[in-house]
Amino acid sequence: MNPAVAHNSAAASAAQTRQRLQQYGLPLLVAIALLGLWQGWTVAAQVPVYLVPSPWDIAKTLVTDWALLSGALWVTVKITLLAFLTSVVLGALVAFAFVQSRWIESAFFPYAVLLQVTPVVAIAPLIIIWVKDPTTSLVVCATLVALFPIISNTTVGLRSINPGLASYFQLQRATRWQTLVRLRIPSALPYFFAGLRISGGLALIGAVVAEFVAGTGGTGTGLAYQILQSGYQLNIPRLFAALVLISLTGVAVFAALAALSNWALGGWHESEMNR
Repeated sequence: MNPAVAHNSAAASAAQTRQRLQQYGLPLLVAIALLGLWQGWTVAAQVPVYLVPSPWDIAKTLVTDWALLSGALWVTVKITLLAFLTSVVLGALVAFAFVQSRWIESAFFPYAVLLQVTPVVAIAPLIIIWVKDPTTSLVVCATLVALFPIISNTTVGLRSINPGLASYFQLQRATRWQTLVRLRIPSALPYFFAGLRISGGLALIGAVVAEFVAGTGGTGTGLAYQILQSGYQLNIPRLFAALVLISLTGVAVFAALAALSNWALGGWHESEMNR
């Protein structure tokens, strides 16, 4: 092998290793340090477990109460995924309709904004009353929270096309369908995947908020309901354990969507290639 090529390959491998250490190692070290400080503070100050449990107490609760928490976790994850998929389908269809006609966008976009700014806590009780099935009502609430980023980002992406390419398609007398499939959709993909990462987290937030509202009526069985019950019973370690599971679920959703974005865009778009 050419020495110069071998040197460049070794340098590239070292750069990738440093990048991975920076991306994954530093956050892990910070997490370990914070958990160590937390554990040390609770032990040294003899903080009662019903006020602030230590990380060790939370870990033990995750193990001992796993049968209960795992079922609640599945309920929350199921509602989150259903709401996310529903918001993606509806949001993409609405965005396509907006791009096809400025009249449609002008007429209906303010109502999309209205859904975004209306607190789901205010309308969730009504939805739970109107929609008889508990799971469906929770999915509807979470969908309303997660819908707007898909509509907004996809609409912006479908309109953010290169003017030169648009003129070229017009010169070639491309149909509206050909322009949509071969120009607008590829141009919109980075915006669309950015909207997915936002919407995934919002779907989880909407699911938890809806479960809080439904849980007060005794119909919720997700992690939010377990948080409520643990608070009533002063079982604070279980409360923190449920919070940990919600946080880990949010991180997993974001990581999965980021990996999907990298898979779809990594080979050709600058936003992922530069990363």
